[in-house]
Amino acid sequence: MPQSYAVSHMTLVRARAGCSAQVHACLKQLIEPTLKTPGCLHFALQHCDSDPLLWHVAGYWQDQCAMQAYFNSPLMDVFSTLLNQNVVDSLDFQTFNEQASAQMRKRAS
Repeated sequence: MPQSYAVSHMTLVRARAGCSAQVHACLKQLIEPTLKTPGCLHFALQHCDSDPLLWHVAGYWQDQCAMQAYFNSPLMDVFSTLLNQNVVDSLDFQTFNEQASAQMRKRAS
């Protein structure tokens, strides 16, 4: 049986000048429903201390299937909304898995 590993995603959202409050209002709508999503282990929205236009969104998931289901959910429409409203300069979206670190721990033992 294949082993499942915890996975995560992070998104850096850079607001356009003068639009950070609007971006925050949109992104904060993700918090409660995402935390209630099956397989969500943790979800956070953070504002950068040194850059008032930069937001960090991070989610940690029980496994790849849970994260993929989230990606396919209507909650992800918030990113399309931000783009369509022309309030962001950039979105940098990345995913990560713990498989490599789990394999390294296994080899070390």
